[in-house]
Amino acid sequence: MSPFLSGLLLLLGVLNICGADEKKVVCYHGSWSAYRNGNGRFEIEYIKPELCTHMIYSFVGITSAGEVRILDEWLDLASGKNAYNRFNKLKSSNTKTLVAIGGWNEGSATYSAVMNNAALRQKFVQNVVNFVKTYGFDGFDLDWEYPANRGGSPGDLRAYVELLKELRAEFDKHGFILSAAVGVGRYLIGSAYDVPQLSKYLDFINLMTYDLHGSWDSKTGQNAPLYASSADKTEGERQLNVDSSVRYWIQNGADPAKLILGMGTYGRTFTLASTANTGVGAPATGPGTSGPYTMESGMMGYNEICEKIKAGGWTVTWDDEQKVPYAVSGNQWVGYDNEESIKLKSQYVLDMGLGGGMIWSLETDDFKGVCGAGPFPLLSTINQVLRGAAATSSGSSAGASSSSSASSGSSSSSGSSATSVSSGSSSSGVCSSAGYARDPSDCGVFYLCVASGSGYTAHRFNCPGDLAFDVSSSACNYRSLVAC
Repeated sequence: MSPFLSGLLLLLGVLNICGADEKKVVCYHGSWSAYRNGNGRFEIEYIKPELCTHMIYSFVGITSAGEVRILDEWLDLASGKNAYNRFNKLKSSNTKTLVAIGGWNEGSATYSAVMNNAALRQKFVQNVVNFVKTYGFDGFDLDWEYPANRGGSPGDLRAYVELLKELRAEFDKHGFILSAAVGVGRYLIGSAYDVPQLSKYLDFINLMTYDLHGSWDSKTGQNAPLYASSADKTEGERQLNVDSSVRYWIQNGADPAKLILGMGTYGRTFTLASTANTGVGAPATGPGTSGPYTMESGMMGYNEICEKIKAGGWTVTWDDEQKVPYAVSGNQWVGYDNEESIKLKSQYVLDMGLGGGMIWSLETDDFKGVCGAGPFPLLSTINQVLRGAAATSSGSSAGASSSSSASSGSSSSSGSSATSVSSGSSSSGVCSSAGYARDPSDCGVFYLCVASGSGYTAHRFNCPGDLAFDVSSSACNYRSLVAC
């Protein structure tokens, strides 16, 4: 896709901000959290549905015969008091419920075998419709990780589109919602995902913009950095951030209004090679020790992280390049999201004209409010920005100094203020070609020039806060880094 067309899509997303559509807040619930101990044990009734526009129960599986497989063997389906019924009792006219199929542990092999067989695929579609109707869900979420990868086949790219097309046709008969969770690794676009087709058939697309770094690396890295870091040395590393991922999906044909920005309520942990080197990019020997509730090395829930920080012995540092914090205690290192970074990411949703925000997942937020900010502080922050009070600009952060990296300091090139002015107005000299142009008298103002007849229509934007438009990157950046 050309940069101009990509810019036009961004414009359409920004203009959507001014519409009446409510931003989505999508909340995944991992059902296995009911088995956790102490303050980590999460019951369905702990969910606050008013904080979610869509709640997604995770997970069910798929059989080789094309049937939905119930993973929760402990469910007493005959009693009418099973988890699906309990989950759906929480919904209201303002909150919809979906059930997700797949997940990381499901893999791709069974998906691939079923979806590449037309008869089995059609059987699966009918089985899904019956499942959604039987248990009272409003829709279905596909979490195939990932087509054409992890045991899949090259034909999955086409088969996935056929699946979406067939589900869409059946779901429209019942008014069901169809969504999907997708990985954001660039290798997946074109091999696993035909982005324009996904955008066509899905009601919304949940971007898994987390797990961008982890203990599989040989050095520390943030789980979900908003922007790149000076520690990112290669082009591939500079792509492993939220901003780069979102822009790449839009450039490849995704409707911004259908993209839901994933935010992790957990962090990725590392064991440092040396306590003398504790920054981003420091050598690591492997995953960090497991938390008391999640019991998984290499990750900790935000509830576990904030409890440890509250207990003392941890040093918290704000990573201003990547707009996320990290914490260190001895040889233990964790990169995660807190209320401040979640606020910035939520504002980014508004700046980019995205459809909303998503969390993975409810049960690793501080859902009991143990750390003092009240229950569900991360999810509540998303709601404050997307559905409630005005938020701060994504180009700033409390107590944070200016970034020294142009790539990490850039904000959205699509400011939240957008009006159209004709090429015959006072901005007539701005547009000499299609694309972006900076206002010659105000570095904080820029235009998207769209061909119109024999001239151009200039759509005006303001950079957030005190940022200026950087013509070299077509993005808003710190004024100290922009020649204007």
